[in-house]
Amino acid sequence: MSQATTAKRPLTVLQKSIKKRVTVRLKNEVEYKGKMDNVDSYMNLIMTDAEEVHDGKTVANYGRVIVRGNNVLFIKLENEL
Repeated sequence: MSQATTAKRPLTVLQKSIKKRVTVRLKNEVEYKGKMDNVDSYMNLIMTDAEEVHDGKTVANYGRVIVRGNNVLFIKLENEL
C-alpha cells in the first residue's frame, strides 16, 4: 500500500468529526472552543456550546457560532492529538 492511498484528506477527517469538540483559531488570533455541528467544503463551521478563549481563559460564552472558513487558521480536534 502506498502512502497516497492511506493519506487522510483534512475535510474528510473534519466531516467524520461532526458532533465532537474542537478548538478553532482564527487569523485574527481569536480562539473558540465548542462542539462542531457542521462543516462544509469551504470549511465554514457551525459550533454550539461555544466559548471564546483568550490566553487559556474563557472570555465569553455563546450558544451558537458560525465561522467563515477563510478566517480559520487551524482546527484542532479535541482528544485527537
